Amino acid sequence: MPSEASGVQSVVRAFRLLELLAEAHGGLTLNDLGAMVGLPVTTCHRLLKTMASLGYVRQLPSRKYGLGLRLMRLGQYADLQIGPTAHKYLATIVERFGETANLAMLDGDQVVYVAQVPSPHSMRMFTEVGHRTYTHSTGVGKAILSVVDDAAVRRITGRAGMPRATETTITDPDELAQDLALSRERGYAIDEGEHELGVRCYAVPLLGLPIPAALSISGPSVRLTQAVGESAVPLLKEAAAGLAKELAGDD
Repeated sequence: MPSEASGVQSVVRAFRLLELLAEAHGGLTLNDLGAMVGLPVTTCHRLLKTMASLGYVRQLPSRKYGLGLRLMRLGQYADLQIGPTAHKYLATIVERFGETANLAMLDGDQVVYVAQVPSPHSMRMFTEVGHRTYTHSTGVGKAILSVVDDAAVRRITGRAGMPRATETTITDPDELAQDLALSRERGYAIDEGEHELGVRCYAVPLLGLPIPAALSISGPSVRLTQAVGESAVPLLKEAAAGLAKELAGDD
């Protein structure tokens, strides 16, 4: 999130309020929002009133504030733009290695899959676009956490929990911190059957985006061996760099 000094103050404040409302599923009171952003209640009320009049914020029966329905349309438009942009990069990975490629982003304390190109094999990995899952047990999740500082990682996993999906799932925060340190050192994360038995996933983060994101290749461990996965990493990194540049709108 940009600082107020780097942009139009009221716009930065308005989007900060929207982000807080997005993270608070039950809504927030005016006093809560004022305290969280460090602004006078009157300033928050003025911003919320303006956004409510446009349909981007609504007041709930509890008198708390929540996101407005008009944001759904913006989300749909964003999906329509991001999907085709990501598709060409994911397709190059599938064409080269024959395994499923995914794009996922951090959404609150979980990751959400926003684009996918499936493997042509009959036995393949498939995760529905829009599916939400944990960060600690997935390749994309760990790649995303690798670009987040350790304190934020503990807050995310502390709120979401670290349930065990398989016998290899990392459920200890200290062990996860060690795994993420290794991911940062080598530039990619590995899911060794931690989310689903018999499945391996290699994932790399997309850098320079306002929302942490990751790109991955996943498939049955018998096909996506460690040797194949490591050989896919350079293409994953190249695709991630190109996609991040396009999504960020860089020339």
